[in-house]
Amino acid sequence: MCDVNARRIAHIDMDAFFASCELSQYPELRGLPVVVGGRASDTPQLNEDGTHVFSRLRDYVGRGVLTTATYEARALGLHSAMPTMRAAKLAPDAIILPVNFNLYRRYSRLFKEAIRSVSPVIQDIGIDEVYVDITMLDEDSLTIAQRLKTAVLEATSLTCSVGIAPNKLLAKLCSDIQKPDGITIINMEDLPTRIWPMPARKINGIGPKASAKLESLGIQTIGEIATLHEAWLTQHFGQSYGKWLYRVSRGHDDRPLVTESEPVSMSRETTFERNLHAVRDKQALSTAFTQLCERVADDLQRKGYVCRKIGLKLRFDDFKTVTRDLTLLKPVADAQSIRKAAGKCLKRIDLDRTIRLLGVKASGLERPGRQPGEESEQYAFNFD
Repeated sequence: MCDVNARRIAHIDMDAFFASCELSQYPELRGLPVVVGGRASDTPQLNEDGTHVFSRLRDYVGRGVLTTATYEARALGLHSAMPTMRAAKLAPDAIILPVNFNLYRRYSRLFKEAIRSVSPVIQDIGIDEVYVDITMLDEDSLTIAQRLKTAVLEATSLTCSVGIAPNKLLAKLCSDIQKPDGITIINMEDLPTRIWPMPARKINGIGPKASAKLESLGIQTIGEIATLHEAWLTQHFGQSYGKWLYRVSRGHDDRPLVTESEPVSMSRETTFERNLHAVRDKQALSTAFTQLCERVADDLQRKGYVCRKIGLKLRFDDFKTVTRDLTLLKPVADAQSIRKAAGKCLKRIDLDRTIRLLGVKASGLERPGRQPGEESEQYAFNFD
């Protein structure tokens, strides 16, 4: 029988990545509550004496949403996707900075090059996180985790959190246990004490809808799912999802690291803290929409693809999900072209209910000779 502890998979997750990148540029803000998600007008201004003048949340006017927050800001109740005006009421003195994707991409490259210096077997899963197979390395897991953190710190001056476990599922769960700047190492024997007490929603794949249904059935934690029979789970959640819940609650995950795959699509989506209205929350939706398109564009450009089809996904307050897509005349990879196409998809959806989830998807991927779409026209988001 195969030893389930034989594999060693590390999940490395950068700590408050966007905010940490900004603090590298403005070290005087370390230890202060800082959020990212402001407008270009919130760019820090340089005084003659070399000091910076920063915008404060109390001065923000608009209906945007936060992209991220430092841990000091999170302690005040601020978090990503929070409406900025609500954040201003909670922490009016917090610093607000505009989003700078060029900076984040540069630090992402440095981060991943540092990880490859320790182990070349990497699955890239986002701008700020990777899986690494460390099974064949000679050192013990703690030594490897410390090497990974040191390599990242020396390359970026930023901290990361490392989780090491027998599979990807558990590695991702345990990398979050001791954030920020932590190391967590678990084996299958540790499930009852380290994993089962965690909220069920911590498992990647248990979204708001499934989490709400689990809670309605009196199930709060991963361990409580693990006590249930597979037949009961499939009865309440369907054959495929019920069987998946049964497996993952017991820590089973045999997925390999995918290091050389050609993706068929790239997508980004966000579930809002509260349901948003197409008219009353137009600015917040517009900001979120733009940021999703920027993230998809970043994924395409970072991995060297262009796309021929753009899709839009909306989930309404009644959990009904609607998708629309548009095939393009020529492939694109820039945020403006993606947003323009997604905006056309949006016009084909009846917005008569409030929105709980918004997603943007790029498909029909191909490798370009050049990156098109550089001169795409400007446009405004329209929920009319």
